[in-house]
Amino acid sequence: MKKFIKTLGLFVALLGIMPARVKAQMVLSGQVRTRTELRDGFARPLTESQDAALFTSQRTRLNVDYEKDRIKFFVTVQDVRVWGQDASTNNGVTNPTLDGLMVHQAWAEIGLLDTANTTTGRNLSLKIGRQELLYDDSRLLGNLDWLQQARRHDAVVLKYERNGFSAHLGAAYNQNRESLTGQIYNGVPTGYAAGTNGIGTSYKSLQFLHLGKKLKQGMASFLIVKDDFNRYSPDSLGAKVWQKGTWNRVTLGPYVSTKIGKNLSLAASAYLQTGKNKDGNVLNASTASVSAIYEVSRNFAFGPGADYLSGNAPGDSRSHRFDPLYGTPHKFWGQMDYFYVADGFGPGGLLNYYLKSAFTLTPKLSGTADYHVFQSPNEIQVGDKSLASKSFGSEFDLILNYKMMPDVAIQLGYAHYFSRPTLAAVKGVANAREGANWAYLMINITPQFLTK
Repeated sequence: MKKFIKTLGLFVALLGIMPARVKAQMVLSGQVRTRTELRDGFARPLTESQDAALFTSQRTRLNVDYEKDRIKFFVTVQDVRVWGQDASTNNGVTNPTLDGLMVHQAWAEIGLLDTANTTTGRNLSLKIGRQELLYDDSRLLGNLDWLQQARRHDAVVLKYERNGFSAHLGAAYNQNRESLTGQIYNGVPTGYAAGTNGIGTSYKSLQFLHLGKKLKQGMASFLIVKDDFNRYSPDSLGAKVWQKGTWNRVTLGPYVSTKIGKNLSLAASAYLQTGKNKDGNVLNASTASVSAIYEVSRNFAFGPGADYLSGNAPGDSRSHRFDPLYGTPHKFWGQMDYFYVADGFGPGGLLNYYLKSAFTLTPKLSGTADYHVFQSPNEIQVGDKSLASKSFGSEFDLILNYKMMPDVAIQLGYAHYFSRPTLAAVKGVANAREGANWAYLMINITPQFLTK
């Protein structure tokens, strides 16, 4: 935290000495977001002998946003910690492995067309540096903002936009450190590993193309993502011996969202996944989703939806396990993060049937209430035993949002998971409880300090 305060002071000092005659805009803003959580079976079932967890985490951010002529510049420095992880009398970090101070974003975007061209509705720019990749509904590429650390990529993105059409071409190439020889990347940087589905490793390189077109009411897009993982072979003890070359995975498909009439909104997507996964297994996987929201009134809307993510059946010779890449699983498959997060649930895939609703009680108080039913699309085998049921159970999620003032928002959430024995089996939890609960209180303060 001491480092963060020094960083804040440096930014303020730089703003103070900026000449007033410079025709540019700089905005200095921040965020303090605390979240107190009661985890009584969050992410995986607890056993009968385990107790619930209670803690408060905090994300503190400082954002600098600068724009002048054809240059945009953005930096986010953040500190993420759990209250009490550092000794109150310590002058530094009590445990260096828990040091949460980092640069979350640091990018610059350069306009490649002169002003006369951009006024006609065309834009061609190059965005380079550490940045969030956020496309469509965040299913495959998202910033995972729910996680206090969030997600970012070190990448370059070429953007073209004209008359509601956009084409973004991006690439990233990772290395562990500066070196004099070799290009092997072990995919295990310090910190929270990128990816969902318990991937446990980071890509060596990534390339994507996103084509989008604004519709009269909604948008349509097509996304192609190729991510590459460093090859390896196991030694006699099972440890990875890294080798030259990569295994390549390609994910591609369309997304569309539209509105029919005044009250009905529809969204759908479908993606294929092919190539080889991070372990070199031949991959042939797919996913599809469809959802609808009907606005009953200005204060209430509801609608059903369904997700299908392919998986492996016992005896499959190739992998059919779809991985939803670098998206925001917390948004789609239940607030309690049982599926496609760091903690796995086996290779069988997922069917998610849900009913979602959104309501407004007062101008300052709103919320959502959702119900999910989860099951496997394939027969499940744990060890040599085939499970009789494909049901993973169901989940109820309730969230209330209160806008105290323009810069202060409070969110209260509660979720209950109605678990089934199949879930505990695929999670590897013996003697698991029948149900699980999760509750949290999040306070989000986002002040704007200075605009110049």
